Order: sequence, then structure tokens, then C-alpha cells
Amino acid sequence: MEYDVTKLLWDTTPLYPSPSSAELAQEFELAGARAKDFRERYLETVVSLDATGLLQALQAYESLQELIVKPQMYAQLLFSADSGDDLNKSLMQKSAEFGNLMARELLFFDLELMALADEPFQSLLADTGLANYRHYLTSIRKFRPHTLPEREERLLKQKGLTGAEAFSRLFDELSASFRYKMELAGEEREFSGEELWGMLHHTDGEVRERAFATFLRRHEEEGIVLSAVFNNIALDHGQELELRGYQSPMQPTNLGNELDASVVENLMQVSEANYPLAQHYFRLKARLLRVPQLKNSDIYAPVGEVERQYTFDEAKELVLAAYGEFKPEFRELAAAFFSERRIDALPRPGKGGGAYCMGMTPSLPPYLLLNFTGNLRDVATIAHELGHGLHFLLAQRQSMLNYHAPLPLAETASVFGEMLLTRYLLEREPDKSVKIALLCAKIEDIIATTFRQNVLTRFEERMHRERQAGLLTSSRLCQLWWEENGRLYGDSVTMIEPYRWGWSYISHFIHSRFYCYSYTFAELLVLSLYQKYLEEGKAFIPRYEAILASGGSQSPSDTVGPAGIDLHAPDFWQKGYDFLRDLIEELERLL
Repeated sequence: MEYDVTKLLWDTTPLYPSPSSAELAQEFELAGARAKDFRERYLETVVSLDATGLLQALQAYESLQELIVKPQMYAQLLFSADSGDDLNKSLMQKSAEFGNLMARELLFFDLELMALADEPFQSLLADTGLANYRHYLTSIRKFRPHTLPEREERLLKQKGLTGAEAFSRLFDELSASFRYKMELAGEEREFSGEELWGMLHHTDGEVRERAFATFLRRHEEEGIVLSAVFNNIALDHGQELELRGYQSPMQPTNLGNELDASVVENLMQVSEANYPLAQHYFRLKARLLRVPQLKNSDIYAPVGEVERQYTFDEAKELVLAAYGEFKPEFRELAAAFFSERRIDALPRPGKGGGAYCMGMTPSLPPYLLLNFTGNLRDVATIAHELGHGLHFLLAQRQSMLNYHAPLPLAETASVFGEMLLTRYLLEREPDKSVKIALLCAKIEDIIATTFRQNVLTRFEERMHRERQAGLLTSSRLCQLWWEENGRLYGDSVTMIEPYRWGWSYISHFIHSRFYCYSYTFAELLVLSLYQKYLEEGKAFIPRYEAILASGGSQSPSDTVGPAGIDLHAPDFWQKGYDFLRDLIEELERLL
């Protein structure tokens, strides 16, 4: 499909005119100066602040954070769109060094809040003037036992520039530089990674396998670099655990997510107990494809005779219609991403892979990065990322310190948006074979967002634990990956040999420890929320909107409690898998 590419690039000029603009340079300087002033004003004084003084300090801190974040986010947008451009590379490095410096300058504030004695701290929490900041104050307080003195914290942060942060950037630049050569229709051509991923939806199984193998073997070619990156990221995390007195690799993430380790472990064990449900679907899919057994390159294969393709405009209208049916105001908010050109839509050399929505601050609009190739999965991705966008927009009712939702809830609106799209498509599709294809796509999406993410989390957990004992060779990383995926697939799916390198392209392992279980958490939570929507209709919408509008102002449990969700209920996670079982049974009835 041919597009007018200029209309599908995002417009970042509302942020800054250009990466070399005077406005950008001035804001870097202004943020640095204000951070210095804030440090001079409040260093070693937090302990003496009354409620009014602390409120003023928190408001000044929030304002400063918004100023600091804006140029960094702008740099990330440009780098994601074209990591090969030298100006973008330079700006991204400047941004990383700037962000690191700002963090070192300001970390004293949280440290001094943590250091407050219990009695005066509780007195401050009880003051009505600080009501908006109670959750923030109690959240950072949880890290008190694992926090070092300021000098040590500053040194760790500074050295991170040439440590974990440097390896993260190396991973991003290396991944974005990959080009893939593959024969298609008798001709060898060069493809982007996203184009190869799109071929997993091709009607020809041989093409699917060749595309997947080509993608994986290119990563294997850089195995020395990639295994070094993963080893150093894991080593850095292990040393941090030791320095801070954490007991397990996942503990810092759970603490930040305000989730008990028992809740997360229960989530994962329930997921593993339901692996046979996924295996049952994989066998069913094999029958649909008329093959004895699926290969893992076949999981997303279309089940119809014709692979349906969508233009970007068609995909846009479908997604906007689905959101509009749920709530007309949601359609308007989502449509603005397109009309204001806050979406970068198409894959190209140098552009980052995958998709994301960048929410910046309560006063700045979010942006979407996509890699649209025209299949149904890409349509669902638009719904997913626009869900993130709506979440960020509704959370703009909060102030900066309460803006970003905790990780376990960060995927709620995105996954819910995909459910809305699926329902919209199913209700309007008269063709039984297309309904079957839509149901398969939804079931596969749920499997990918629950079981697969559980596999990723178990792999990551084993990687970090084994790295504590010594270097992990690339072959050992491949073996850990193979074993955890084998637990999910059982004898229902054959993994192609290059898939041993499937760990090497997962960016979450590099950028955010144990992020992946948030997908499982969100998917199962959304299935419960969606069931309530089906039961209650429009009456449910205000409670759902309140969840999104709360941002990070409450813990996950407190945020979803008013909607009738109890995360600690023994059978809560199983309800989500029961919903998945219902979908599979519905598919079988259609067959």
C-alpha cells in the first residue's frame, strides 16, 4: 500500500521548532538553573518544613519536573523516529546526560522526605492541605529501608551513564540499525523488522517461518553484543539489589507497583495452571489451518483463505467508531491524535520497532509511535495505543506527581480499547468465516498478553537469579528461553530452531525490570472490567473513567476497588481465564 508519508509523520513542532532551535537550548538551561535554585532553597531544610512549607516545596518540585521532562521527551520522540540521524543521536545523548544530572541534583528531596521521623511524617500526612500528595509521600516512603545516603545515591546515578544506561542505548541503536534480507516471490529484498513481523500474518506458512527465522538469525549474528548487553544489565541489577538490601530480583518492581509479592506470584501460578487452555487453542488452530501441529511461526496465521489488509484510513475509522460507540467524547479525544498529527505511523529504516504512546506531563499532549503494515493486528495496535493516549489525557486532571499510572494499571485502557474494537467488529460482521478470524485474533491477543508475558517474566526472573552466580553465555540464555517457552507450548506447538534467540529482541528486559507481568495483570483485570461493562452497560462508564482519571494518585487496589474489583480475592485471576475459556468455546460453536 502506498501512502503520502508526510501526512503520517508526527508533528513535534508544537513542542520545539527543531532540535537545533534556540527555544530548546533555552529550556535546557532554564531547567538546569531552576534545579540549582531548588536545591539551594530546600537542601537540608525539609525536616523543618511545616505543612504549608512542604506544600509549597512539592508544588515547586512538580513545576520543575514538568520543565525537566519536556526536552527529554522531545529528544526521545526524534530518536525513536530516526535513530540514524546524527543530530537526533547527539540530542538523545545530551538529553540522557541532562536527565542524569537533574536526577542527581534533586534526589535529595525524596531522600529527606524518607528520612523524616515517623511522628512528624504522620502529622504532615494528616494535614488537609497535603491531601493531594498523600499517596506520593507514602509511596516513596516504602523505599526507605533500601535507600542509601545522598552521596552514594548521586555516585550510583552518575556512574549509570556509562553503565546500564549506556548498554540500554547500545541495545536501542543496534536494534534500530538492523536490516533484513529475505527472498520473497523469487526476489531477494531488504525488509525492516516490522515488515517481517507483519509476515507472521501471511497466508503462506513457508513465508511466515522464513520471515520469523530471518528476523531471529539477524539477532543471532549479533549474539556477542546482545548477550553482553543482557549480562551487564542483569549484573547491574544484581549489584543494586545487594547494595540496597533487596531479597529478590523482582522486589524493587513489586514495591514500586505497590503489590505484595504474594499477589504477583499468585498471578503467575494461576497463569501457569492455565497453560493447557492455550495448548487447547493451539491444537484447535492447527485444525483450522489443516496442519498436524502448529509451528510457533503459525500462531498468528490468518484462518481465512484471504489475508485481509486495511488501509491506514480504514483502520483509523474502525478504531474511532469503536471508541465512539463506547463514549462519544472518547472518539473526539482519539480523533485529535490524527488531526493534530501526533502519530508517526509507518515503518522505515532507522525508526524504532513496535509501538508506544508517550505521555509527558499534565499540560502536554501525548504522542503515538506505530509501525503500521495493514493487517488486523496493526488495527488492534492503534486501538491499544490510543487507549494509552486516552488514559494520559484523562489523567491530566492530576498534577505531575500523580500523573503517571502505576505499572500494573498502565495497560488497562489500552487492553480495554482492544476489547472495544473486537466487540465492534464482531457485532457488525455478517460473514461467519470473518467472525471466526476475529475471534481467533482476540484469543491470540489474550494469550500473547497473558501467557506469553508470564513466560517472559519467568525467563527474566531466571536470568537475574542465574546471573548472580556468574556470566550467562548466549547458549545458556537461549536454553532458559527455550525451557520457559516449552512450558507454555507443551506438545501443542513446535518451536522453530532460531527461536532460541527470541529473548534477544525483548526491549522490556533492557529498559524496565519485570515490566512484563503488568501486561498479564492488566489483561486479566480488563477482562473482569469488561465483563462488568457487558453486565451494567452505560452505568459502568463513569467508574471506568474514574479509574483512568486517577492516574497515579492511588494504589492499584484503591484505584479499582470502587469498580468492585478485589485484587486479593483468591479466585480473581482465574475469572479472567474463565472468560478466555468462554471465548474459545464460542469459537468452537461457530466451527
